[in-house]
Amino acid sequence: MQSMEFPLVLFTVLSQAAIGLTLMRAVRTTSGGEEAAGRTEWLLIAGLMVAGLLGSLFHLGHPLSAPMALTHLGTAWLSREVLFAGLFMGVAALAVVAGNVAGKPALAWLGTALGLGVILSAGMTYAPPALPALNNALPAAFFLTSAVLLGAGFGSWFADEGLRPLMVRIFTGAVVVGLVLYLVAPCVWLSGGEVMRMTGQAWLASGFYWAHLGVLAVALAVAWKTRDIPAWLPVLVLIGELVGRAGFFADTVHTAANMGGLY
Repeated sequence: MQSMEFPLVLFTVLSQAAIGLTLMRAVRTTSGGEEAAGRTEWLLIAGLMVAGLLGSLFHLGHPLSAPMALTHLGTAWLSREVLFAGLFMGVAALAVVAGNVAGKPALAWLGTALGLGVILSAGMTYAPPALPALNNALPAAFFLTSAVLLGAGFGSWFADEGLRPLMVRIFTGAVVVGLVLYLVAPCVWLSGGEVMRMTGQAWLASGFYWAHLGVLAVALAVAWKTRDIPAWLPVLVLIGELVGRAGFFADTVHTAANMGGLY
C-alpha cells in the first residue's frame, strides 16, 4: 500500500476494539455475569465506533457522499463493510439509549454477529490480488486477533472478580496468537514471489513492525507475571495496535511498486 492511511488506521483499530468489547460482553453475560448492568461498557463501545467512523471520513475525497458506498452491496466488500458497520453502530446506540436492555446477552450477541461481518468484510477488502502478501486470509486473521485482544483487555475494566480470570486467559491467548502471526507471516513472504518478498523485507525493516511486536511482548510478560490485566495495559496495547496497523498499510508492497521490474 505504501501509505500509512491514518484515517483507515483509526477506523479499523477502533472499530475492532468496539467489536471485541461487544464479543467479550456477550461471553461474560452468557457466563452468568453482569446481567443487569452494561450501559457504561456500551457507551465505550459506541464511543470507539463513532471515533473510528469519524476518522474514516478523512479518507474520503467527498465525505458527504459516504452513503454512496452502499450502492454496490452485490459486488463490493467495502460496501458490505460499511453496511455491517452502520448496523453495528445502530445496535450500540440502542443499548446506550435503552439502558434497560444493555445487559441482555441477546443484544451483545447480535452486535457480535454484525461486528464479525465488519471484520470479514474488512479482511476481504484489504486482500486484493494487487497485494500478493495479503491476498489470503491474513488480513481477516490480523483484524480478528486485534478485536479479541483489545476486547479482552478493555473488557477487564468491566468484568467482575469472578470473570476477570476468563478475560486474562482470552487476552493472553490473543497475545500469543498475535505474536505467532506477526512473526511467521513476514518470514513466509520472504520465500514468495518478488513483490511478496519485498513486503516481507519492508515489514522486517520497519519500526512500526518491531514496536508492535515489542508492545505484544510486554503485554504477554505483564499478563503472565501478574496473572491479571492492569488497568493501563489495554491502553498500551491499543497504542501498539495503532502502530502495527500503520505498518500494515505503510509497509505492504503493491504490485505497482515493481512495475517494469523483473519478477
